[in-house]
Amino acid sequence: MKVILLGTAAGGGCPQWNCACRLCVSGLVPRSQDCVAISADGASWYLLNCSPDIRAQILGTPELRAGPGPREIPLRGVLLTDAELDHSLGLLMLREAGGLPVWAPEPVLSALSPFRAIVDGYGGWSWLSAVNIPGLRVDVLPVSDKRPKYVSAAQDGPWVVAYRIEDRATGGVLVYAPCLRSWPAGFDAFVSGADLVLLDGTFFASDEMAGVGGPDQLAMGHLPITASLARIAGRQGRWAFTHLNNTNPVLDPASPEHAAVLAAGATLPADGTSYVL
Repeated sequence: MKVILLGTAAGGGCPQWNCACRLCVSGLVPRSQDCVAISADGASWYLLNCSPDIRAQILGTPELRAGPGPREIPLRGVLLTDAELDHSLGLLMLREAGGLPVWAPEPVLSALSPFRAIVDGYGGWSWLSAVNIPGLRVDVLPVSDKRPKYVSAAQDGPWVVAYRIEDRATGGVLVYAPCLRSWPAGFDAFVSGADLVLLDGTFFASDEMAGVGGPDQLAMGHLPITASLARIAGRQGRWAFTHLNNTNPVLDPASPEHAAVLAAGATLPADGTSYVL
């Protein structure tokens, strides 16, 4: 299985357009909003989430570019972890795809009804809760009940899920969990034996947003990196943090927070990083 990290930042990217925090004005290498591409054969590709930056991410990734025919594309579908706008707005940018399957939990599909009505006008789209991808086994674990801000009606979840994706030919396993409110029940078993785990790295510590007037991180639905490091130290497989917020000090390679992540055996991969599992 081939895995490409198209974007590794949280909503708004880094730098964020409405922020003048230390990191946004420091000249760090930019990161676009979180999105991953996976393929079992290197020809048919599936997106994990679909960020508002998807057009630039596709054009910047040779494996995802159109061709050889004038309107041939290698994209075959999208898996959504939730209904947050930074994970789903890109669907509108893919409206010319000629139709793709989109997989997500039922509450997510319901919340995205306005998007669905727009995209369906371009024909051929399907909206599914049971994932079926040739060559890959996909298991789903509910990890949070946090609804997006724009969803007002109370509705049972799951609102946020993680994916465990196994290549049936090679046995390689990817776990994608960019939004964790906690280390949920069953998550240890879910990541067991995985070759690569992409974890929620939105914030480093629980008081991080205080510097820019934001709420507590747990209220925002993100487990801080500090709470995850002790759980992953010494474990097998590769552990990487993604979905990094523009306020997160780990973005600075010279910071002690960045060093702490590396010391725990995890990584902070940049946009464009690729893996073969």
